[in-house]
Amino acid sequence: MNMKYLLISLILLPLTGTAQTYTLEECCRLALEQNAKIKTATNDRSVAVMEKKEAFTNFLPSVSLMGGAMKADDAMLQMAMGDQTMKLMDGGMYGSVMASLPIYAGGKILNGHKLAELGVEISELQLHQTQNEVKLTVARYYWQIVVLTERLRTLESVRELLDNMNRDVNHAVEAGIRKRNDLLQVQLRKNDTQSAFIDVEKNLEVCKMLLAQYMGVESDKVEVAISLDTAPVSPDALFVNHTDVLETTPEYRLLQKNVDAARLQKRMALGEYLPTVSVSGGYMYQDFMGPSQNSFIGMVSVSVPISWKAPYSVKKQKYRYRNAVTKLNDGGEQLIIRMQKTQNDLQSAYQQVLIAQKSIDQAAENLRLNENYYKAGTSSMSDLLDAEMLFKQSKDKYAESYANYEIKKTEYLQATGR
Repeated sequence: MNMKYLLISLILLPLTGTAQTYTLEECCRLALEQNAKIKTATNDRSVAVMEKKEAFTNFLPSVSLMGGAMKADDAMLQMAMGDQTMKLMDGGMYGSVMASLPIYAGGKILNGHKLAELGVEISELQLHQTQNEVKLTVARYYWQIVVLTERLRTLESVRELLDNMNRDVNHAVEAGIRKRNDLLQVQLRKNDTQSAFIDVEKNLEVCKMLLAQYMGVESDKVEVAISLDTAPVSPDALFVNHTDVLETTPEYRLLQKNVDAARLQKRMALGEYLPTVSVSGGYMYQDFMGPSQNSFIGMVSVSVPISWKAPYSVKKQKYRYRNAVTKLNDGGEQLIIRMQKTQNDLQSAYQQVLIAQKSIDQAAENLRLNENYYKAGTSSMSDLLDAEMLFKQSKDKYAESYANYEIKKTEYLQATGR
């Protein structure tokens, strides 16, 4: 009979497919390659690169070409010369090529190019932030799946325990040793356990779908590698001086770039009211007036804008620059506070894991003693079922504490620029 079932399984295996088991690192790698947020941030960076290249073209001369032809049924220009009439412009061709190069534009071209370069750097930092956000979200989905999977395992072990209790108590009731009320209590607890098992199973299915969508893979092909057998190592080795690493965080570097951008925008505002000097030259051809004419042209132009708005526009940008500096100082202080908070959360999460680990041993011993007491007739079924519930809760608490520790570790590493 076993061989029959084995053959059926081998036949159906290629049809059903097998789920792929992923580690947390593999989940993050796939999400960084295929997640929609990453793709959007990458495209935004490409836009910034194109804007930088576009800004560089302002250093190059602008060239324009123009040409055309005309034919009239009668000359457009006629001059009487004695008995004869000279007719001109009854047709012809014209063409020109002109080039213009700004020599000085109040710093607008140079500062505009620097702003575009700054835009590329800002887009890279924003991409880094998006990557961190995606990694943290993946970690949360991953460890939620771990918690739910462990909860299913615990419920399965509780079901086996209750099945054994149900069998033993049923025999005892039939033998007249135990009351039927004990058997009803076990059966009610079995129903509650089965109901909880169904709820956890459905929640686990949804969590796997969310993780799969974030990774860009099929939802029914995702399993996670689980290992909660060993307690996490103390996080003390991860702690760093928060002031020293402040400037390595993408959030602080973005604040610095905002200050640089405000400074350049202030210069750009001033450049709007400075003289502009440019040189231009070109070649022109036309034959409307008889013989063709070829002309080479060169020009120098100076433009001096006069505006009543200049002082106010520049001052407006100065205030914006001051705001950027204020946000930099305030943001730096908030980031250091955030680092300290995530460190405290990480230390607390580690202690919670150690406490939960001890609770499992204590709950297991309490369950063992209550089983013996019940068999000896010195405790009630309610006491035994309470001990079973405490054991289940301790197992669930350990899985939740372990997952919370791993998430807090990711948050602390990201907060300190790692």
